[in-house]
Amino acid sequence: MKKSRIFRKTFFITLFIKQNKWHYYGVLAHTLALVFHLVKNRQFKMIGAGFLHDIAKPIIAFQDDEDKKTNQYSFHNHEELSFFIVRNWPISLYTKNLVRYHYIIRGMQKAKERNQINKYKRMKRSYEKLDKDFIIDLKIFMKYDDLAKKSIFKSAKNS
Repeated sequence: MKKSRIFRKTFFITLFIKQNKWHYYGVLAHTLALVFHLVKNRQFKMIGAGFLHDIAKPIIAFQDDEDKKTNQYSFHNHEELSFFIVRNWPISLYTKNLVRYHYIIRGMQKAKERNQINKYKRMKRSYEKLDKDFIIDLKIFMKYDDLAKKSIFKSAKNS
């Protein structure tokens, strides 16, 4: 019988203890830190996405050979699986879109750096279809998401 992905050791490690070199905390603490920063900086319409943006990470977490050497985890396409999980929930389209696209800017940067031209072009086409005001909100959300990777209670400069 196949073991459920949710009840794997990796699920609990990434949820409660650690993720990777970019995150000081597990997914749960990171999520709470993000919501803290959103509330503190009065970004109330983003709170739902703050709670849900990484909901799929513990489910999709894995270690490739490099991760095993450094005792880290990877979460490829976690934003798409997170969106897939919440797509039929009774929440706003705005929240669903923040969940889905919260990583697109960083994803495009990484694809460009790694010379993954087709992936970059595909992401860029999706990005260019987004509303300009939504892109501004996406950048704000990313700012607090980045802050929550390293610190729970430090303030963002010029917030």
